[in-house]
Amino acid sequence: MQIPLPKIPTESHPMPPPHPAGSLPSTTITASVPLTSPPAWAVAERALFALLDDSWRLFETSFCDPDGSLRYVGKLSSRDGGDDFYETFFNWPEYYLLGGDARILTASEKHWRALTDQLTGLNIVKDDFEIGYDWFHQGEAMLFMYFLSAASPAQWRERSARFADLYVDPKHGNYDEALNIVKAPHNGSGGAREGVSDTENYPWLADEAKKYGFPLDWMDGAPAPHKDFAPDPRLGAEMQQRLGRGDVVANLSISGLVLNAFALTGDEKYAHWIERYVSGWRGRANDNGGIIPDNVGLDGVVGSQLDGRFYGGHYGWTWPHGIYSLGQAAAVGSMAAAIVTGDLSYLDLARAQYDDVIANGRTAAFSTSDSSVKHWWGAHLGPEVDTPTLLVPYRRSDKGRFDWNPIQVSVPFALWHFSNDPGDLARLRALRERSGFDWRTVRPVREKEEGGHEDAWFTYLEGDNPEYPELILAAAQYQVRRRLALIEEFGNKPVDEADIHIWQLVQPIVTEALTHLTLGGPQVIYNGGQLQTRIRWWDSDGRRAGLPADVGALVSSIDPQATIVEVVNLSASHQRKVILQAGAYAENQIESVTYGSFDGNWTGSFYEYIGSEIEPVQTVSRVESSYLKIVLPPGTSVRLTLQTVLHAKPQTYLAPWDTAEGSALVDG
Repeated sequence: MQIPLPKIPTESHPMPPPHPAGSLPSTTITASVPLTSPPAWAVAERALFALLDDSWRLFETSFCDPDGSLRYVGKLSSRDGGDDFYETFFNWPEYYLLGGDARILTASEKHWRALTDQLTGLNIVKDDFEIGYDWFHQGEAMLFMYFLSAASPAQWRERSARFADLYVDPKHGNYDEALNIVKAPHNGSGGAREGVSDTENYPWLADEAKKYGFPLDWMDGAPAPHKDFAPDPRLGAEMQQRLGRGDVVANLSISGLVLNAFALTGDEKYAHWIERYVSGWRGRANDNGGIIPDNVGLDGVVGSQLDGRFYGGHYGWTWPHGIYSLGQAAAVGSMAAAIVTGDLSYLDLARAQYDDVIANGRTAAFSTSDSSVKHWWGAHLGPEVDTPTLLVPYRRSDKGRFDWNPIQVSVPFALWHFSNDPGDLARLRALRERSGFDWRTVRPVREKEEGGHEDAWFTYLEGDNPEYPELILAAAQYQVRRRLALIEEFGNKPVDEADIHIWQLVQPIVTEALTHLTLGGPQVIYNGGQLQTRIRWWDSDGRRAGLPADVGALVSSIDPQATIVEVVNLSASHQRKVILQAGAYAENQIESVTYGSFDGNWTGSFYEYIGSEIEPVQTVSRVESSYLKIVLPPGTSVRLTLQTVLHAKPQTYLAPWDTAEGSALVDG
């Protein structure tokens, strides 16, 4: 199903004229507009590439052993922690896909193998896969493998299929095929894993209690104030029994793992599993007025382990994060189902959850809220913490709705980017309208999700923040240089269990700015999502993913009917050839391209003091392909307006030269 596309105002994004009758498709363009003054964004992009190419090796030297493992000699006292090892490197292969140092892909593969062996020794991993943990954390860890799969599909095909089979094949003990449920919140290579910890009582920390409260807050018998945690029945047998069995909404992120296997193998069994499993959750949400329950008992009944409550499950509406984690899982599952079925109505499963919390929002200063994530929003809002703005309830329990925060824009933005649905666009515009802080502001904030600037990028795409490219690239420079200083301060020092987050918090690879600007895509949904972009680049001569040296790209519109990108070659002497791919996985089709060309003499006579004005002539060419080759002579640029169809083809991780459609473009 293709959702109708909104009309683009002709004054801002002129539509290409119809194809001339009898014209033949063209898939190669040669840039011809002279680059007389390199744009600031292009210079800043290449400067960021140069900085990143130098930075990652400094992190390796300071925190890694020669085999690629992280320097860590301690134990892991709980089931937690494995994700933090993998998360450290999650976007290194993404940086390779953008055009970063080719050696970072080899390094990434080395680190994945070394970390897997290291975690096997720490009793977290078995047979290369987590023994059993929740998918809020596993989804984060899996991003590393998903990006590696996209970068080296042949090398990861068998392993990715084997991992997906842990869930698709019931013999592994995770999936109940008859009831269509995953049998425990903690699951993996060891099957459905009983409980939420290996201890009698959940390993509670005072900081957790202060931020998140208690998961079973409707039960009687807990001491108050909560200082003596061990005797609390909610942290002992009750928590293990009620929260440690049955299906939970966080397991929707497993769909991302199965989708990765489907894209690599094309095996329909993976598509069928995604469709059936996500449909099960969609049915439960429909039965609950559109609001997704967060728990299903081992009997297949919602709430059977929580005395009938649809909320209260592990990583659900009540504890610990609410819509923050639940919304991401719903989006991962919704998009996976939409991809394998072609039915974009699956996105309603995620949309409904955000519409519900937004409808129950209120205007107040963030500084007055009961937020459990004050550190994140405090950094994002800066001095605006005291400005009244829309706050939504992230969580709900018997005591009502609570945990008030601004809406995190990343998932609503991803829904709009994926669908191009007018309703998804209207939701973003309404959120901006109700916001008390200026979405155009770009603060140099970065945390482990490697995102957080979707609101500012949205204003740029709306034509209301023209300085965004330079601002976000400057923020990225700040982020890298700050982390390099932290590496110098804390590198080569022992890391104990309490501080294992240091690795992901100081590793210097940043990819958000380059993903926005060069690919026209949001940063990946962090709890196990798939990269989604309007375009991707391939270095034709280098036979590798990403932009080649000297080349900069800027996407200024992501509307399918007028996706606009400018490409420049800053080199004074080297020609570059790039292949533009429609979509992160060639799933979109370019119908036509409008571009400017120039064949005049702009320099004038050498006796003159100034050259002539350059007035490009607009040309329209049919393409009818997922690929477009662009030849960039030294010192040239080209501005392309692409008319595309979203989700027109099955996804492929293959490079263009490994496909029948794209192979002809590489010749010459």
